[in-house]
Amino acid sequence: MPRTFKLPHFYQSPVISVVKQARRHRDARKRDLSPSVLDFGPVRFKIARHFGFCYGVENAVEIAYQALEENPDKRIFLLSEIIHNPRVNENLRHRGVQFLSDTEGKPLLPFDVLTPADVVIVPAFGTTLEVEAALHARGVKLSAYNTTCPFVEKVWKRSQEIGRQDYTVVVHGKRYHEETRATFSHAQAEAPVVVVRNLAEAAMLAKVIRGEADERFFFQNFADRYSLGFHPDVHLKRIGVVNQTTMLATETQAIADLLRDAIMARYGEENLTEHFADTKDTLCYATKENQDATLALIAEGGDVAVVVGGYNSSNTSHLVELCTERLPTYFIRDASELLSPRRIRHLVLETKQVQVTEAWLPSGEPIDVVLTAGASCPDVLLDEVLRKIVGWFPNARAIETVLAPYQER
Repeated sequence: MPRTFKLPHFYQSPVISVVKQARRHRDARKRDLSPSVLDFGPVRFKIARHFGFCYGVENAVEIAYQALEENPDKRIFLLSEIIHNPRVNENLRHRGVQFLSDTEGKPLLPFDVLTPADVVIVPAFGTTLEVEAALHARGVKLSAYNTTCPFVEKVWKRSQEIGRQDYTVVVHGKRYHEETRATFSHAQAEAPVVVVRNLAEAAMLAKVIRGEADERFFFQNFADRYSLGFHPDVHLKRIGVVNQTTMLATETQAIADLLRDAIMARYGEENLTEHFADTKDTLCYATKENQDATLALIAEGGDVAVVVGGYNSSNTSHLVELCTERLPTYFIRDASELLSPRRIRHLVLETKQVQVTEAWLPSGEPIDVVLTAGASCPDVLLDEVLRKIVGWFPNARAIETVLAPYQER
């Protein structure tokens, strides 16, 4: 029986959660990745089989509100955003939670303001050993409300484990993302570490491993992405690949395969296990489920895709990338970005700029809207998006009628 979490009532979703629950009941083993369809007549929504709050996010949100409930008379701080969703973080701020740093690690408040009596919450991404030490030195305890995702901790443990076996840890991630900063810190306690952002960077690292590029090439191309004392001639002989859990799982596997081939080319297939650690078990199941469901979703086709999530959400941005390959796609934070049937405000990944696009919703009926969301997005935000779009079609069928096939009998 999967664990259920106690989340605030305002995250409850009378539409999307009903669909999700029905799909779970009918497909407990999660073998059917086909999208759910809500047919309102002039507009139809194709909704991904898996999306929204994952186990780690629900766990983090539950713990954060538990901290508020259990400590009404104490000051409560978050090391940074609990998850990458503005609605969730703003609600915590509204309830008095203070944020010590932004998502890039830049201080918003000095640690000097903290006392041993204060409550400090560790976000779902975890934190670095250096931050832990600085807080412990001030008498601040982090154990009571540590919301670090169990799957992130799994990556840390595996990294340290292979490090103790004299492997170097190659992290597939964004070097200054909160999770990768934390993974880098925990891994380098036991191992040399280097971070690769994508396949292109992995290919450069593979050249060094094969002996086709020298140490100068490495230090030029991987500046600030390796641990102190790292030397490619010494530390790229034995490696293992782990990832920032929000990255594309398929890309992580492709990077691992590429580096594995480079190791074989250098040391021979018969010596592979001596030089390459198997770390497939560190991939986050929820990230992979969401990505696989998105691929199945876009394979069904549609006129336009709407992806909902925080603009700084890595896992959401990868869902946007997948959708963009197949159809016009708009990355929005919430329903407020839907300005009208003609105008939409959205984030463009390539430029990292928010812009307004005209004539975004196709003309003609029925319109098929592909809809999904990142792992840090509450279901209620999709409800709001769906209801707003449906509201533009006066002849749309009633929500109760459309939901009937998904209601429990």
